[in-house]
Amino acid sequence: MIKKEITIRYTETDQAADLEPNDSLLLERAKDAAEQAYAPYSGFRVGAALRLENGNIITGNNQENAAYPSGLCAERVAIFAASSANPGKVIESIAITISTDGHHVTSPVPPCGACRQVIAEYENKQQKRIRIIFAGETGKIIQVDGIESLLPMAFNSKNLQHR
Repeated sequence: MIKKEITIRYTETDQAADLEPNDSLLLERAKDAAEQAYAPYSGFRVGAALRLENGNIITGNNQENAAYPSGLCAERVAIFAASSANPGKVIESIAITISTDGHHVTSPVPPCGACRQVIAEYENKQQKRIRIIFAGETGKIIQVDGIESLLPMAFNSKNLQHR
């Protein structure tokens, strides 16, 4: 038996002002999107903004439904909208943040497992990593260079190939 270890590399900053200007703008657009989310049940509004290779920024926000599994996360709304309206354009980066009712979140909120899997699919599709920036309402901001840092050993199309 061989034991192995996975190391996760990430960058942590204290505030949006410490980010590159383009990343700060992307996070601001994600905050704007979060404010418009439809989250009447949880009060946990999530916004995502992604930048395409052509510089276009596409936003998305979570859309809840009384039948909880029928809702959709902000990250997937943004990714699917970008792919639908801009087929073949590479997603370079995505910023994710939140706005809540009744409490204040000061820790970075990463994408959920389903969104991580979708990001992995799009990295595979475009053969290029997607940089991920995530934050809470205030506090530290985390950046990773690709989904492998958040979803090592991801399920992908190679797992489906028949021999």
